[in-house]
Amino acid sequence: MATAQAATTSWKDSYKAMSSDNIKGLVLAISSSLFIGASFIVKKKGLKKAGASGIRAGVGGYSYLYEPLWWVGMITMIVGEIANFAAYAFAPAILVTPLGALSIIISAALAHIILREKLHIFGVLGCILCVVGSTTIVLHAPQEREIESVKEVWDLAMEPAFLWYAALVITAVFVLIFHFIPQYGHTHIMVYIGVCSLVGSLSVMSVKALGIALKLTLSGMNQLIYPQTWAFTIVVITCVLTQMNYLNKALDTFNTAVVSPIYYVMFTSLTILASVIMFKDWDRQSPTQVVTEMCGFVTILSGTFLLHKTKDMADGSTTSLPIRLPKHTEGDGFIGAEGIPLRRQESLRSP
Repeated sequence: MATAQAATTSWKDSYKAMSSDNIKGLVLAISSSLFIGASFIVKKKGLKKAGASGIRAGVGGYSYLYEPLWWVGMITMIVGEIANFAAYAFAPAILVTPLGALSIIISAALAHIILREKLHIFGVLGCILCVVGSTTIVLHAPQEREIESVKEVWDLAMEPAFLWYAALVITAVFVLIFHFIPQYGHTHIMVYIGVCSLVGSLSVMSVKALGIALKLTLSGMNQLIYPQTWAFTIVVITCVLTQMNYLNKALDTFNTAVVSPIYYVMFTSLTILASVIMFKDWDRQSPTQVVTEMCGFVTILSGTFLLHKTKDMADGSTTSLPIRLPKHTEGDGFIGAEGIPLRRQESLRSP
């Protein structure tokens, strides 16, 4: 009897861990995935419609810029990115970032329904794994830290552990850019993706700091007067521009179906690591919760790879994805307009 009562109490304590801020962040993250997942399909419909009456984007045409449907898709993606930005202001990155996999599921489902693109049975299994992994992380996510000033976030960023991490990231990025990219950038997919992922982990921490500053400002505590807010803004702009540049290079050089899952794994893993170091998310959790979150994350990764590996397969057939394919095979040559890559990129752009 005592054991059952203790188990009930433990379950209730775990359930209470889902704070109101976490719920807000969860709703915003799911909304972001809905908008971004749908935006890929809407933009692709616009590209096909524009290509039927003009020069296709894949061969250098820009007729899609005159297609209202393409702009609807672009606006939808921007709304999704804004929701994603806001989610980081309320919930920890360990909760928000992995939920980016949901946009992959939404794109796959809508492509199957609207674009009549075949979704293999193993692709369905991949979607289910992503949902199970996401649910596991959501139910065991840590509470967001109580922060009353952007100066508190700056102090967290100035602690030795995170400074060491940031120094290692910046050093690795410069080594990749100046030593490895000139020699191996066009032959090794991990070089470009490594730069994007490393810089991305810093950009998310800065986005989170900026989001907290804006949330506090809107609640009546003006954070725009602090230089730390503008310092984080500069870091966000620098990191995002760097990400966009090298992600576009990766997409222009390698097959999107290979770039997307590898980038998702590296970016999400490094973002969670940076969040754990900077915000000490796991210090407020038991070892059981941490292990459960990691199992959920591995489940999401498994589902993501399975979905990407089988999304071009027909039932009863197999496929092998080459590491390098001619660029622009998916018919969308305007890669740079695909949005700011904060948590998921180009999930389902192939036809």
